[in-house]
Amino acid sequence: MANEDVQKTLEELSRDLQESKARLEEAQRIAQVGHYYWNLIENRVIWSDELYRIYGLSPQKGPIDMAICREMIHPEDREFVFRTAEEALLSEARPDIEHRVVRPDGEVRNVHALGTVKRDGSGRPYEMFGTVQDITDRKRAEETLQRTQDYLREGQRLAHMGSWAFNDSGHYWADELYQIFGLNPENGAPTIDQCLALIHPQDRDSVSEMIQIMYQQHRGCDITKRIVRPDGQIRYVRCVANPVDEQGVFKGFLGTAMDVTGQELLTQELRRERAYLTEAQSLAHIGSWACNLVTREIFHSSEENARLYGLDPSQGAIPFNCFYNAILAEDESVVRPKLEDAIRAGADYDVEFRIRRTDCAIRFLRGIGHHNPSQEVGEYVGITVDITERKRAEEEREKLRQLEADLAHINRVNMMGELAAALAHEIKQPIAASITSANACLRWLAHDPPDLERARAAAARIEQDGNRAADVINRLRSFYKKGSPPKREMVDVKEIVREMTALLRTEALHHSVRIHSDLHEERLHVRADRVHLQQVFMNLMLNAIEAMKDSGGELRISSRLIPDSHLIISISDTGVGLPAEDVEQIFDAFHTTKSQGTGMGLAITRSIVEAHGGRVWATANPETGATFHFTLPAKGEAST
Repeated sequence: MANEDVQKTLEELSRDLQESKARLEEAQRIAQVGHYYWNLIENRVIWSDELYRIYGLSPQKGPIDMAICREMIHPEDREFVFRTAEEALLSEARPDIEHRVVRPDGEVRNVHALGTVKRDGSGRPYEMFGTVQDITDRKRAEETLQRTQDYLREGQRLAHMGSWAFNDSGHYWADELYQIFGLNPENGAPTIDQCLALIHPQDRDSVSEMIQIMYQQHRGCDITKRIVRPDGQIRYVRCVANPVDEQGVFKGFLGTAMDVTGQELLTQELRRERAYLTEAQSLAHIGSWACNLVTREIFHSSEENARLYGLDPSQGAIPFNCFYNAILAEDESVVRPKLEDAIRAGADYDVEFRIRRTDCAIRFLRGIGHHNPSQEVGEYVGITVDITERKRAEEEREKLRQLEADLAHINRVNMMGELAAALAHEIKQPIAASITSANACLRWLAHDPPDLERARAAAARIEQDGNRAADVINRLRSFYKKGSPPKREMVDVKEIVREMTALLRTEALHHSVRIHSDLHEERLHVRADRVHLQQVFMNLMLNAIEAMKDSGGELRISSRLIPDSHLIISISDTGVGLPAEDVEQIFDAFHTTKSQGTGMGLAITRSIVEAHGGRVWATANPETGATFHFTLPAKGEAST
């Protein structure tokens, strides 16, 4: 019975051993851990089945060839692995390394090898036993996590954003957060008080109050604050935080901080530019807008645009009809077809119209709209300009122009009064000659027989003298008649000079003044109003004669062309000269040195010349007298 009991015990032990071995192998398979036994004396290595599977080999009985084992270690790790094993044999260190193996199918796996060395009494190593675990999945997960962290770190760096956490377990700051605040990561995450010390003094109280509310009410925040970095640089930081709650228990806060200095400065600049634009529009009375004229939808309307119509921009969006219905009915009927044509053609438009503001004031506006081909039909951006003052100024200029015309006419009539005696003599001469010739004609006809030849000659003289008198009268009528609108045409300056010389010859002779003309060009044309140009010559020539009436002298008219295609005409005298004071004041209205003068002659002369695109001035002659010059744009070629 004793043998049977022993046999039974041995069988149970064997069965238990097999079960233990099976459980060990199953455990190794699940944990992907294999073991090895290396007999250093016999240089034999025994692998467990799982170790074979880790290396991608089929389990086999007996030892494994060390050469095969060596070759399966990754070439880049091979030297390191065997050097570590040799160091373990020479020292008391236990081998603990990670390396790669290359399976027969080419797959690379990561393994973690642990070992222990057994030694005899003399300390000589005779056996190494260890485990090898397949950590490929773990390594890949670590690498993935590392890449994710690297991406997150790089993303935070690029976005200038760092994450942080304040909770019961401590404080955490991402690397980028240290960069934003200009702190050294080696000093660790700052406390709340240390963070508050970095807040700009003007923002510190509001931030401190916000932190208290966050902790009291367990609520998040989204605020932008200024910080003062240790280097003195001021940065704008946006902080977003959310409370952390685990099973209804408040644990702390998790959040991010982003450096928004660039965006904040740009926003401030845009606000300033918008304020400048708003102020500029207000000063210039120009409003900007964008809308669809077909759907009557307004996308943008500046504050000044609303004020131009007498509307209050603070009341919010203003409907399209509030603008359009303000146009006066008689102007709307003109504006509407222009807008419809522009919309149809996809073209820009420029219209002027009147509106009745909400305060009943009538204003003149100019609307300019631009359509981009990429926009929808009817979509326009544009400006509205208040041109009321310009319109009123144009009306005033028209009144002033009419007044100047009236004054010029009065000036011509006044000059005619001054020349009445001379003109009467100028007309009386041909009339008296005509009477004499008529008497002679009657006598020649009364002869028996009538002397027809002499009578015919006398009649011819009557016709000649009559035409001469009529010519004088026609010149006078054209000079002082009123109401004919200015008409510019090509005028021969030499012809004007001849006419004025003939008209003023008697007056000049009366004061012993000789008139000379130095206009050597054969054809000297300018585009001008004939009567106005006559008046300029009349004014300047009469002034010259007046300056020499007590002493006589010479009046000389000359001309020359200058490179900028202007003609300079000079009228010179040998009279009393210019006043000692400011010469320019002689061109002022109502300034005169004549006892009977109106003081308008030279003022009107300047007005006429400048209206023709020229200028007029006076200079003193070297010896005696003065010269008046004026320029006119030369429209024709002057051939010498």
